[in-house]
Amino acid sequence: MPVSLVLWGHPFSSYCWKAAIALDETATPFDWRIVDGDSDAEFRALWPLAKFPVLVDGEAVVAEASVIVEYLDLHHGPVPLIPADRAAALDARFMDRVFDLHVQSPMQAIVGDAMRGKRDPEGVERARAALDTAYAWLDARMAGREWAAGDAFGLADCAAAPALFYADWVHPIAAFANLRAYRARLLARPSVARAVEGARPFLHLFPLGAPDRD
Repeated sequence: MPVSLVLWGHPFSSYCWKAAIALDETATPFDWRIVDGDSDAEFRALWPLAKFPVLVDGEAVVAEASVIVEYLDLHHGPVPLIPADRAAALDARFMDRVFDLHVQSPMQAIVGDAMRGKRDPEGVERARAALDTAYAWLDARMAGREWAAGDAFGLADCAAAPALFYADWVHPIAAFANLRAYRARLLARPSVARAVEGARPFLHLFPLGAPDRD
């Protein structure tokens, strides 16, 4: 049976991890299409805003990582990624936003500053403070929990895995035992482990260095 789904992006990208993990969790076959100089024009024709990941499923072109996860939940089960209960689904979507906006965003601000040559030390300090605040809140949230929302791995965990993987490199989670344990559970998940291995050939490019422990 030919593979019909194509994920445009790059295995090094945290938001592409989010989509790839969801594809893996739903056992949905797909091919990577790396966005580079040779494929950029074709990618922009699919999605003029040129932000990856983008999923192509036949005639459907689905942009934005969270929407891709929702699309897979809707069209490519059988493993649910969004709870059927509306209140539980709202909590899952809330946690997805927490990881994207309050972990990924400050983490990427620090990485971006490193790539520019550390030209905004005050901005970096604000981003580190924001991560400390997010870590503390998440540490309390994860007390007694296995996954970020509900009893099963889902949307929020697809968001958490790449966010916490890279954030711990940028600003260590050391003081927050519950959050550290959650990160370890995520990295032990086969879908997440495969995303890490797919990115491994590129991890040396991380501007703040890639620790040997991961």
